[in-house]
Amino acid sequence: MSANRKKPEELRSHRWFGGGDLSSQGHRSRALQMGYARSDFTGKPVIGIINTWSDLLPCHAHFRTRAEEVKRGVWQAGGFPVELPVMAVSETFQKPSSMLYRNFLAMETEEILRSHPVDGAVLMGGCDKTTPALVMGATSMGLPFIYMPAGPMLRGNWHGEQLGSGTDRWKYWAELRAGRITEDDWREVEEGIARSYGHCMTMGTASTMTSAVETLGLTLPGAVSIPAADSSHPRMASATGRRSVEMVWENLRPSEILTPQAFDNAITVVHALSGSTNALIHLIAMAGRAGIELKLDRFDEIAQRVPVLANLRPAGKYLMEDFYYAGGLRALLNEISPLLNAGCLTVNGKTLGENIAAAKIHNTDVIRTREKALSQSGGLAVLRGNLAPDGAVIKPLAAEARLLKHVGPAVVFTDYADLRARIDSDDLQVDENSVLVMQNAGPLGAPGMPEWGQLPIPKKLLKKGVRDMVRISDARMSGTSYGTCVLHVSPEAFVGGPLALVRDGDLIELDVTARKLELKVSESELAKRRAAWKPRAPHYARGYGAVFAQHVTQADKGCDFDFLHHGAPTPDPDTHH
Repeated sequence: MSANRKKPEELRSHRWFGGGDLSSQGHRSRALQMGYARSDFTGKPVIGIINTWSDLLPCHAHFRTRAEEVKRGVWQAGGFPVELPVMAVSETFQKPSSMLYRNFLAMETEEILRSHPVDGAVLMGGCDKTTPALVMGATSMGLPFIYMPAGPMLRGNWHGEQLGSGTDRWKYWAELRAGRITEDDWREVEEGIARSYGHCMTMGTASTMTSAVETLGLTLPGAVSIPAADSSHPRMASATGRRSVEMVWENLRPSEILTPQAFDNAITVVHALSGSTNALIHLIAMAGRAGIELKLDRFDEIAQRVPVLANLRPAGKYLMEDFYYAGGLRALLNEISPLLNAGCLTVNGKTLGENIAAAKIHNTDVIRTREKALSQSGGLAVLRGNLAPDGAVIKPLAAEARLLKHVGPAVVFTDYADLRARIDSDDLQVDENSVLVMQNAGPLGAPGMPEWGQLPIPKKLLKKGVRDMVRISDARMSGTSYGTCVLHVSPEAFVGGPLALVRDGDLIELDVTARKLELKVSESELAKRRAAWKPRAPHYARGYGAVFAQHVTQADKGCDFDFLHHGAPTPDPDTHH
């Protein structure tokens, strides 16, 4: 961190507001037009509040209010807050996939910060793709920034049972299809599963990524564990605003925080939480924006030494509200502190070790000690083999243990439409030993790599009591999902990866301990199939979809755009016109 504080004339915004030329006069006059006084914006850090609120993003329904609370903190610290709305990437409502628009939001964040008179930023996010997108864009821009997380929603409830968003949706959907609950039961679950604003309260992608971001050092200590509806949350928002101003004076930039050691810390906490498989894709993309080449194998190396301590759904029993009362992320980090790089700098100017030193676990069933871990190795495993030469991922704790070493015949669906049309057919040739395979659901094939990877169990097997099978695809899976689901198979089927060559009846071997995923077909037969394979037509001929198709990388590279993942920083614009 720089030892010298900035002077007012060294602020980036001074180039807009501080000069004596005609352009500066125009900037000042337009600020005055909006009712601001000269003293509001003269010689003060301008803090861009990047707000991802919308009427179709329920996780961020409180962000209108939180933006005002962030502004209050900025004013209190002597800064000038300006709210800059950006795309709200809605996990629930945005189609064909929210992942398609992660890079759009990253680009928008980078460009809105670069093109405006902004000295620092508060990033407001939480829903799955908003966290990596905002961090990716702000990292590429390079200004001091701090992240303000949305917080998890309150626990769900149905007939006295606690419900976890996503996880229990899949569970009771299977029970409805099996005829074990009624349509009225299903409606009651629907009405009780999401009881407040805030993101999913299971250890899904939202909580995984906000936890990773706090561990990276990009939030105030303890920020991500606070439930969205708790009164501590608006206080945290104002404190975040206050700290953003000081970060500008200190010139504390992301390049000082986002180091290889910090990313090792983030990977470590993802494993300790048994976090979402989506974290691999997002952390690789985020690291790339910081100039760090993060490879899939690093996730597997760290997994070998990290115990799973968070007893949270879908891998465990509890929900994020319980996690907060049990001590939250800081308590878990303190418990695994010997496995962390404690000297990494964070946005409050202290090290990670200093921020977690006083934290304690208050409920050792929710946050386990290392001696009583749910598992002594990490929550995610990277698989390789002739079916996934560039890697695939599985969450072992979310699977039935008997299936972690399995050989079975493939039942192949050529795409999601084929799956939906045939999965519940009485004529489907399938049993509990089969391996369900879905093709063309990856970054280009779907498009946008949707969360289709928890392939549904065929109805006729559900009625027999089957609740898990080996399932393989080039899709992603919701972090709230569960099952023996092999995901992110790379390269994807749409580009001719080996997944495209699988046929009904082919034997597939899964061995999680050996990290192996093998298609038991001879090389000569695969060569014949490869020669006969024909690519599908692209999904888009114009617009953002065409840009996505031309430039998105595969899952093992983070699904970022190739022209944004690396390269020299874009220079600041000329402020004269």
